[in-house]
Amino acid sequence: MGKISKGLAAGAIALLTVSAAACGSGDAGSSGDAKGATSTDPIVVGAISSLSGPAAFPEASQAAKAVFDRVNAEGGVNGRKISYVSVDDKGDPSTAAQASRDLIQNKNAVALAGGASLLDCQVNGAFYAQSGISSISGTGIDPGCFTSPAISPVNTGPFLGTTVTLYHASEVLKIDKLCGFFVILGGTSEAYKGAVEQWSKITGKQLLINDRSLSGNTTDYTPYILRARDAGCKGVVFNGTEPMSVGWVNAAKAQGVTGIKWLVLTSTYTDAAVKAFGDAGKDVVALSEFEPYSDTTSEATKDWRALMTQNKVPLTSFAEGGYLAATNLVTVLKGIKGDITRESVTAALKALTPIESGMVGTPYAFGPDQAHSSNRAAKFVQPDNGSWKVMTPDWIRLPNA
Repeated sequence: MGKISKGLAAGAIALLTVSAAACGSGDAGSSGDAKGATSTDPIVVGAISSLSGPAAFPEASQAAKAVFDRVNAEGGVNGRKISYVSVDDKGDPSTAAQASRDLIQNKNAVALAGGASLLDCQVNGAFYAQSGISSISGTGIDPGCFTSPAISPVNTGPFLGTTVTLYHASEVLKIDKLCGFFVILGGTSEAYKGAVEQWSKITGKQLLINDRSLSGNTTDYTPYILRARDAGCKGVVFNGTEPMSVGWVNAAKAQGVTGIKWLVLTSTYTDAAVKAFGDAGKDVVALSEFEPYSDTTSEATKDWRALMTQNKVPLTSFAEGGYLAATNLVTVLKGIKGDITRESVTAALKALTPIESGMVGTPYAFGPDQAHSSNRAAKFVQPDNGSWKVMTPDWIRLPNA
């Protein structure tokens, strides 16, 4: 999504494999429910994002702040202003763990919303559940974002995104020989394996090649591309980040490989990527987890686009996620009868009636489940004269499986 391309270093993601053990056993401490708060005290909402380090995702929290600032300018929630505290985890698990404890135990946050982090969910998911706080992630990136009772991202995510991409390729584009080449960063191999298995369960189909041997250190994609060509692949799902996908498509062009659809995830749906592809982009199909940000005529994104432009927030998929996360939380806060506390917010989210939005293809849900992945739809875009063109005006919705 957005700027996931900024040097997504394998070393940083690899920390996810040890983060739960290193940071997940901390004492949850007090409930941090802001005891003694009055009806005029600010409502503290936190966010943990990777704003610096090996990859930076600032737009999500910037977009969330724009939403909260507008609510405050209009009088707040029942007269109470929202104090939005966005913290940089620097892509470091120990920093992320410390940030969560500060927000919950010291800042007395009632909820988290709009974050976009390499590792927040994996590091802090268990602590959030222990502390009775809920997080509406602006961008769920690591597997922990989709396996926690305390976290419900607004985005599809890379794993369900893989399933939707395969579903679109096989059931809509009717590509009959699909292959997958997956870059495995940290502990994501099983998540991608599960994504492919879910597609197989829905469709009864199998990948011709399912290669999960690539890593963040892989820079020569030629052997994989030639393998795909020689095997007769007609479509290849590739989960690499923006620079990886650009490298992949350029390698295919250098080898003269044509006639294969390169199916990429939202991390490659960026203005920079479409320009870098040049004429080689004719074979690229990219997933958009939200209403495509590049469609300037969409009514669904009209308010988002105006608010982001007013606040000088870059128009990206990340900004869409932050906007939706904050907007959904505001809806929840305004619906609470009585005091707005951590407990009342979490209770409201667990009882939440799914929220409809034209910016997503399925309603946003939280609820009492032990895991959340309510965004089960996508649209698809393709390069067209240096920009992105929407391929699917209608949402491609993933059936339950």
